[in-house]
Amino acid sequence: MDLFGQSGGIDKTPQNAKTRPLADLLRPQSLDEVIGQEKLLAEDGPLGSMLAAGRVTSLILWGPPGVGKTTIARLLAHQTDLHFEQISAIFSGVSDLKKVFQAARDRAVIGQGTFLFIDEIHRFNKAQLDSLLPVMEDGTVTVCGATTENPSFSVNGSVLSRCQVMVLERLDVTALAGLLARAEAQTGQALPLTDDAKSLLCAMADGDGRALLNLVESVRAWPLDQTYSAEDIAGRLTRRAALHDRAGDGHYAIASALQKSIRGSDPEAAIYWVHRALEGGEDPRFILRRLTMIAWEDVGLADPEASRVCLSAWDTYERLGSPEGDLALSQAAIYLALAPKSNAGYVAHKASRADAKQSGSLPPPMHILNGPTKMMQDLGFRKGYQYDHDAPEGFSGQNYFPDGLKRPQHYAPVERGFERELAKRVRYFDKLRQERDDNAT
Repeated sequence: MDLFGQSGGIDKTPQNAKTRPLADLLRPQSLDEVIGQEKLLAEDGPLGSMLAAGRVTSLILWGPPGVGKTTIARLLAHQTDLHFEQISAIFSGVSDLKKVFQAARDRAVIGQGTFLFIDEIHRFNKAQLDSLLPVMEDGTVTVCGATTENPSFSVNGSVLSRCQVMVLERLDVTALAGLLARAEAQTGQALPLTDDAKSLLCAMADGDGRALLNLVESVRAWPLDQTYSAEDIAGRLTRRAALHDRAGDGHYAIASALQKSIRGSDPEAAIYWVHRALEGGEDPRFILRRLTMIAWEDVGLADPEASRVCLSAWDTYERLGSPEGDLALSQAAIYLALAPKSNAGYVAHKASRADAKQSGSLPPPMHILNGPTKMMQDLGFRKGYQYDHDAPEGFSGQNYFPDGLKRPQHYAPVERGFERELAKRVRYFDKLRQERDDNAT
């Protein structure tokens, strides 16, 4: 058995047996032994089809840690008879790449292709990524980059357009349970754990096969003359930290999940994502900023109180800090989720901004310009202006847009919450404005 498979043998050389991690000792020996990535490796899957055709193209393997990216890259090179060359984007520069490229050219002379695996490819800067283009174009190397970051953001378009992006999935509970059983069978030693303890061990790995096997190694170091319960596991081992890169794609994925849960009026999901962010080490102030933005973008004028609740929660957090102040975040998220929703103000905001950009520097109409001097009054400044407080209904209905710019209808309030009242006011003033126009004609 092996890390991601069924029967890849352990390397039993003495120097390796004591020093190499279990996850490395149990690597698969062929692609059909890899578990958890069946969609990619099936005969009709993206990688399976590519291998069936006998040729592998440049790839980006995108997925969370511990799902087999390096293993799959090694096996792809082996199965296609390419020389496997591995570098880390963290430690390699352009000069290192030049050496790799020259060695690849030398191999090409004798008919040997090179499969260049770049771990953490998102760490490369633009110059390093651009240096890959010529050797990818002329076939000197087949590039395989591995990344935990969204490649559409972290890899420049020139390289990305020459690669197929393969998305690897986190290992689910079934895959992790199978991996645990295979590790036991391979080592010839059952773990002294109850079934609940084994389930908890898989949950603690959080989709990461390497993390699970590291936990297995920890358990194997305990005295084996007793059976350990889930409570023992919880007390002795540390749960793998939830994946949440505060500067990366996961950061925005959770923020997006929070906003969409609130927009969908689901308070349970909203507070779940608040705490997923907090557990991942997110700055609570980022969450508060996001909640305040949601109050204006998704709740809007359907509930003007929403923004005040968010600002109050923010003030509460600043005074109390964590963990007491975290309660304010949860309750603000609940309030927003249950508030009536309207994006009418947001839509009007974007449309009106576009109008303002397109109309350029058109001046206001003369009748609403101040005319403090006689010369300005003689030129027509403020001429014809009607003071609305003196008009019937307190509404003159005059035009306030630049001359020649047609009055738009961007704000369309919904019939929900407080905005229902605003909709009545919009209709009322539209009616008065139409009556004024009819009387003028």
